[in-house]
Amino acid sequence: MPDVTTSAPAEVATESRHRGGQHIAGSPRILIIDDESAIRESLDTMLTLEGFSVSMAADGAAGMDLLSRNEYDLLLLDLALPGESGLDLLPRIVEAHPSLPVIMITAFGTMGNVVDAIRAGAENFVQKPWDNEKLLADIRAAIARHRAEEEVVQLKRTLKQRYNFENIVGKSEPMLKLFDLVAQVAPSRSTVLIQGESGTGKELIAKAIHANSPRRERPFVPVNTGAVPSDLLESTLFGHVKGAFTSAVTAKKGLFEVANGGTLFLDEIGTMTMDMQAKILRVLQDRRFMHLGGTQEIQVDVRIIAATNVNLHEAVRAGRFREDLYYRLNVITLELPPLRSRREDIPLLAAHFLKLYANENGMEERTLSPEAMRILMDYEWPGNVRELENAMERGVVLSTGRVIHPELLPAQLTGSTYSVTMLEHQPDASLFDLMEEIERRIIADRLERCHWNQTEAAEYFRIPLSTLNQKIKRLNVEIKKRSRE
Repeated sequence: MPDVTTSAPAEVATESRHRGGQHIAGSPRILIIDDESAIRESLDTMLTLEGFSVSMAADGAAGMDLLSRNEYDLLLLDLALPGESGLDLLPRIVEAHPSLPVIMITAFGTMGNVVDAIRAGAENFVQKPWDNEKLLADIRAAIARHRAEEEVVQLKRTLKQRYNFENIVGKSEPMLKLFDLVAQVAPSRSTVLIQGESGTGKELIAKAIHANSPRRERPFVPVNTGAVPSDLLESTLFGHVKGAFTSAVTAKKGLFEVANGGTLFLDEIGTMTMDMQAKILRVLQDRRFMHLGGTQEIQVDVRIIAATNVNLHEAVRAGRFREDLYYRLNVITLELPPLRSRREDIPLLAAHFLKLYANENGMEERTLSPEAMRILMDYEWPGNVRELENAMERGVVLSTGRVIHPELLPAQLTGSTYSVTMLEHQPDASLFDLMEEIERRIIADRLERCHWNQTEAAEYFRIPLSTLNQKIKRLNVEIKKRSRE
């Protein structure tokens, strides 16, 4: 019979103990599989005093039996077990419990197997004799990541069952209130205005509204009105007849027709010209429009969801936005909180993006080191969720191991601020010339960081895309082909 030991009475082998001999619900549960009783007892004493619940087994068979009957937050697995070694056992454990973090315990002289263990799915390893403080730090970090990943899975399952939300992660009070409001608003026909800083996920919320509405089987059509040149926006939205302008060699439907029966999402609506605002207002009022160059009115049934990162009320007061259109759009307003005001969501979002980009790149799932997570929690996130997503994608792509450390995070997160190389002053160079060169380098640097996505760069600089395009042309900034879509 396998040698199974636990800190509970012998007749209840699956029980574990906590400080004072009592198991406290919610305390992290750790399983130790090691054939040396002295090692097991040493680990048991240390972990129990630190508030963990501990179970122990002396060989692989006993350990697998405990794993089959109990849920654990972490496994400490000896590499050199009698019979089936820890290295042989590890693939079976990973297959049966893919989310369970495993820390390998190895003796001096077996370090050659460490790489194989990491490749097989171990999260980390500790060498005998270990440093207690470092081991405890590694254990706490692994358990924190494990629980965050499990929470993401459970949260997404709950949101899917309750709201039919896809790819929206959050458990903070502002987000839970937002989820309830979205679920309440979605079944109606009302126009919705979504306000929030760039990168907060306005399009995801718009998709959630559509997915939970009676229009869910009809098209959801997004258009970034700030990314379309003003002279092309009317044709894009309303379509045109043949010959309406020089390049109109054939008739073309607009996005209002494409979205008929469904939802049209007008992102960055605050960038529209006053003339285009008047045309949008007429469609909202009459549900009719005409093709550019046409004479026949077309009736459509489209729900409008608009989004902006500017204060439309202030824009109305400044004469940049029509007051009548503002009140038409402002039937129901949803405010998306910036990431800095819901920091408890950062670990969940980080775990979500790490898994997403690891799967996308065919890599093993990555985790963050405790120091890297601390940096994420302390950062102000001016680019919000999109900036966090980009940071996690970068970490996954550049990482060579399963743990992402601070050096793989973008410089602005770690405090290594970007500085433009000082320019040597030339006799014929004015201050204006030097300032233009600095501006050129800043824009080129940001475009490269955004993979040459000009819309994303404009959002980072908090300027209209048209303004960025003008600067690129005026400064002769070299534009490279985007490396990703």
